[in-house]
Amino acid sequence: MKILLPDKCRRDAGPGPVTVEALLSELGFDPIEVIVSRNGMLVTEDAVVGNDDEIRIIRIAHGG
Repeated sequence: MKILLPDKCRRDAGPGPVTVEALLSELGFDPIEVIVSRNGMLVTEDAVVGNDDEIRIIRIAHGG
């Protein structure tokens, strides 16, 4: 699977399937601080991603 990180770097991940939550943990991201899209559609932490998916991790900006 292809992963686009918040800093615009690309990374290939090992074989899936894996949950988004497990993938974020493996990459060192806190699920509270990011949202994730799979092939252009937002997904939840319990979604399963696989080898053919393109994953984008987007950091959430907090402000007030």
